[in-house]
Amino acid sequence: MIRRRVTVLGSTGSVGCSTLDLMDQAERAGTGVFEVEALTGGGNIARLAEQARRWKPKVAVTADPAKLDVLREALAGTGVEAAAGDQAVIEAAARPADWIMAAIVGAAGLRSAWAAAATGATLALANKESLVCCGPALIERVRRSGGQLLPVDSEHSAIHQVFPHHAPEQVARLVLTASGGPFRTTPREALKSITPEQAVAHPNWSMGAKISVDSATMANKGLEAIEAAYLFDMPAERIGVVVHPESIIHSLVEYVDGSTLAQMGPPDMKTPIAYALAWPDRIVWNAPRLDLAALGRLTFEAPDDERFPALKLARQALEAGGVAPIVFNAANEVAALAFLDRRLGFLNIAAVVADTLSRVTASGVDSGSDDACDAALAVDAQARRMAESIIRGIAAAA
Repeated sequence: MIRRRVTVLGSTGSVGCSTLDLMDQAERAGTGVFEVEALTGGGNIARLAEQARRWKPKVAVTADPAKLDVLREALAGTGVEAAAGDQAVIEAAARPADWIMAAIVGAAGLRSAWAAAATGATLALANKESLVCCGPALIERVRRSGGQLLPVDSEHSAIHQVFPHHAPEQVARLVLTASGGPFRTTPREALKSITPEQAVAHPNWSMGAKISVDSATMANKGLEAIEAAYLFDMPAERIGVVVHPESIIHSLVEYVDGSTLAQMGPPDMKTPIAYALAWPDRIVWNAPRLDLAALGRLTFEAPDDERFPALKLARQALEAGGVAPIVFNAANEVAALAFLDRRLGFLNIAAVVADTLSRVTASGVDSGSDDACDAALAVDAQARRMAESIIRGIAAAA
């Protein structure tokens, strides 16, 4: 029987909804009991209120201050406190809990993840930006609080499941798998005319628009390489990427004796969420089953740096260290959103990232400092301003 006092940051998004669904499945099966401390969401008040009525958290928070009255009305008579605004989200993250899901998308999730890291809870991290922008400092903050950090990305969860945590010196290399996205075989010339609708149509995974664009450019795999370096204390040269279109093998750990262990399963984000929710145990849920005979074959190929320059840029940022990963992430997010807004061409996403990396210089972030989050966000803001300036320049020259 798994018993947890839980907070879900970003409960109305896909990862948050999946987390609550898994909790519901476990309770119905009699294998889990959950007390919910706090739920936070964005502008989807109807969904947040529905979740709050089901789980009766101490507090439900919308990040949008203008919608506080709507949330209060929706929760009238439930006994659930309603709150709103960025500071309220951070305060919810700092409340006492056993297990906290950090699933707020983008750099907006960094402050709440930083607050959660100091609680001593198990922090299930689904927010890439928290690790990319503040990885060493965030990991150290969790360690000092007596907590545990568990990755929820399918690739890092896969590595976590087969990594020898008691003897990391046994690992020779980590290999992240990539689907290749919707344009794996598209000629580079044809990428000039790619539309947002085409970019978000991922062949294997159902994801939000921004992360789908990151998959299409393979920037997501670059971000994941940076995350893996921090999570598993692995230098850039010992982290590889292989394109695996079927998305069945989610990542591999190569050992010094030549053995390679892989975690496999159908592409479903609930699997890594379930692993984090139950760790160090396993939880029963209605999981899709792997049928290798039906699949017939699994294929692999090297990533194409010419077609997907973002992956190479991320590796260069990781190797450069300092604030370069923060700049990479910020510029990529700005450029990806500009593409979705039809203000930037698909091929110019990586060009904006490269230009921003060449222009933004700042001091590093001290991983032992309590101000590391603020320092990282200051660099993030500087890089975003520069990226926006570069995008305006591209538009003016068109």
